Amino acid sequence: MLIRRFGRVDRTGPRRWGLVDCRPGHELVRWGDLPTDEHLLEVLAGKDTGQVSTAPIYLVCTHGRHDACCAVRGRPVAATLTAAYPERTWECSHIGGDRFAANVVVLPHSLFYGQVAPARAAELAKQYDERAVVPDLLRGSGAFIPPVQAAQHFARAAGHSPAVDNLLPHTVAVLAEHRWRILLASTNGLIAVEVSAHLDTVDARLTCAGSSPAQIRRFELHNLTPA
Repeated sequence: MLIRRFGRVDRTGPRRWGLVDCRPGHELVRWGDLPTDEHLLEVLAGKDTGQVSTAPIYLVCTHGRHDACCAVRGRPVAATLTAAYPERTWECSHIGGDRFAANVVVLPHSLFYGQVAPARAAELAKQYDERAVVPDLLRGSGAFIPPVQAAQHFARAAGHSPAVDNLLPHTVAVLAEHRWRILLASTNGLIAVEVSAHLDTVDARLTCAGSSPAQIRRFELHNLTPA
């Protein structure tokens, strides 16, 4: 991702790189100086490990060239988060999910939020500091494959804890094409969630410049029980 601070950017200052590990149980953020573009190869090869940071990162998509919605809706959210958490907040290049703008990614847990209004932006940060997610705005965690994200969503909707480290996948079984049975480790023990995915045609535009109708992938819950 390309990132920058909100507002006017001092292009004479040194550039930096950030490397984030989002794997469950291995969440980590490292920062370092970026003297040249080629230096990124040194970072990826582990020759420059940078410095570990414990501060969360908030990425707000403001990529207006890809979709005007991202810039129009994202910049007010970036402004709000910057006012409250100036060292944690960055504008970023496109992260997908145009129709969900404003889109925010909370790192290092790779939590993707969508349709975030400026009035609720600080809520995401506050809840993350308390090791919890905001379920009604959460699109899913990029640390997991989509069927697991869907299973976690349905489990939270059924009343399971919104704690960040709750509902981690224990096993994922493919039952049939586009159908899965997923065991999630919850604070109440293992739960089994069976989901399927299919394409829906919707009478809506998925981007500001898109056309209608359009197709989206939708997950359906078939079963959710203690394992």
